[in-house]
Amino acid sequence: MKRLYLDVCTYCRPFDDQNFLRIRSETDAFYLITQHIKKGQYQAVVSPVHFKEVNAITSLKKRVEIQALLNQGNTKIPYDADKARQRADELHALKFGVADAAHLAYAEQIADVFITCDDKLLKRCKKTSLSLVAMNPIEFIVSEDLQ
Repeated sequence: MKRLYLDVCTYCRPFDDQNFLRIRSETDAFYLITQHIKKGQYQAVVSPVHFKEVNAITSLKKRVEIQALLNQGNTKIPYDADKARQRADELHALKFGVADAAHLAYAEQIADVFITCDDKLLKRCKKTSLSLVAMNPIEFIVSEDLQ
């Protein structure tokens, strides 16, 4: 079973302005992915970075809803925090942002696929040697032929 690491911007997609086609499409893809997770076809995984980043969300409604999603449908997989910190430092030195580097460092340990809506992050991921595949939620549902 594939382990999926959805970053926080993906969890936040349903709260973005749905008047834009791309955002609405990524939101639909996010919901489709979560449906397949609930059916047991994939396993969603979380890291401490998720909770730290979500705790910084100022909108109480958004923060509570995303925390509930993180707690209910995700699996906590054992990881090596020191190894993640070291890898995050390496990724940060390659010009990844601090939070992005931390997410990727954990994702490399506990996931098969890293899913994000952040175009700049995806572009940087594709130029970097990672031990997992990084893609947009729409790319993921197309590649997996999810319906």
